[in-house]
Amino acid sequence: MRKVFRYFCKSIIVNDKIVIPIIIGVIIIVVGIIAITNQESNLMEVEDTLNKELQPEKEISPEIQEKLDSIEKINLENEYSPKEREWITSGPFQIDRSEYVLGEKIFLRTGGLGFDEKGQAAFLRPLNSTHYEVYLTIPFDGSDRSAFNYYLQPQLTKLRGFCSADDFVGDWRVVFRGTDYPNLEFKITKDILPGDEEDFEPVC
Repeated sequence: MRKVFRYFCKSIIVNDKIVIPIIIGVIIIVVGIIAITNQESNLMEVEDTLNKELQPEKEISPEIQEKLDSIEKINLENEYSPKEREWITSGPFQIDRSEYVLGEKIFLRTGGLGFDEKGQAAFLRPLNSTHYEVYLTIPFDGSDRSAFNYYLQPQLTKLRGFCSADDFVGDWRVVFRGTDYPNLEFKITKDILPGDEEDFEPVC
C-alpha cells in the first residue's frame, strides 16, 4: 500500500512539472492573441477615420467643374510631340521631316559629297501655289568638306519683310543648285511650337 501511495505522489509531482508549464504556455498564447486583436482593431479605426476626413463632404459645383474641364481641354490641346524623323533623301542631302510646326528647327544633313560637287542648297518659301522665293542659301563644296549639318529656323523679321506667320506657312522646297539631285519638299503648318507663340505675333 505504501508503494502504491509513493508511486501516486511521484506521478503527481512529475505530472505537475509537465502540466504547469503547458498551462502557463497556453495562458501566454491566449493573452498574446487578445493583445494583437485589440491592436489591429485600433489601427483599423484610425485608418477609417483618416479616410473619412479625406473624402470631400460637398460635391464640386457645376461652375467649378466647368472651369476644370476647360483647363483640361486647353492642356490637351497644348500637348505637343514632334513627328518622328523620316530623313527624306536626295543624293547626299537629307532633311529630318516632311512636316514642321512654326518654331521647329529644320535639320539638313549632308554626307558623302563628291570631291567635285559644288553648289548651293536653296530653301524656297512659298509665295502662292505656283511661285517661290529664296529664303536662305547654304553653299557646299565637296573639295572642302564632304559632310556637314545645318539647322534652319524661320523667324519673323521686319527688315526682311517676314511680318507674320503666314509668310512661312505652306509647302517649301530645297533646290540643290549646281547638281542634278532632285528637290526635297516639306511643309510648315500653321501650328506653333508651344512656348513660341510670342515669336510669331505680327511685327509689321
